[in-house]
Amino acid sequence: MTKSEWRKKIKNELLSIEANDRKVLSAKIAGQLFETELWQNSNFIGITVSRKFELDTTTIIKKAWEEGKTVCVPKCYSADKMMEFRELNSFNDLENVYMDLYEPIAERTNVITKETIDLLIVPGLVFDKKGYRIGYGGGYYDRFLKNYQGSTLSICYSFQTAEQLPFEEFDVPVEQIITEEGRYI
Repeated sequence: MTKSEWRKKIKNELLSIEANDRKVLSAKIAGQLFETELWQNSNFIGITVSRKFELDTTTIIKKAWEEGKTVCVPKCYSADKMMEFRELNSFNDLENVYMDLYEPIAERTNVITKETIDLLIVPGLVFDKKGYRIGYGGGYYDRFLKNYQGSTLSICYSFQTAEQLPFEEFDVPVEQIITEEGRYI
């Protein structure tokens, strides 16, 4: 399958999940994340704010706050296809931008440098057993990961995994993938 075929297939599957199933599976995946050394040893967590049809990240963000971790969420600049992470202390500091994405309000949040982020939870639609991913197609994370030195992992439902995906030489695989069925890599 091509990247666009994968995107279409997985988006349709995500949209078909019942709200209660999403809640149960998201909680199970989050529980496994919290048990990892990567999570336990990190103080600055980079993570996206999930949309309604995606694996829920709000419980992960709340848990990070409870544990005194600094939560950093991405703000994208489409003109130059760049992304920066900004500290999030409240869901009230978010705005709905485009495609129902929530990003930090620049005037209310501070930039967190790439070098400061210990753990980056990398989003995507589908992941393979080597850590390669197909995202939504903007390339923001591919550019950000190019010289990122911290740890990376992805969280997803098991149906969002594949044995092997098409990838380019500039793609950077994540170190670990967590699903409701366990961890990979």
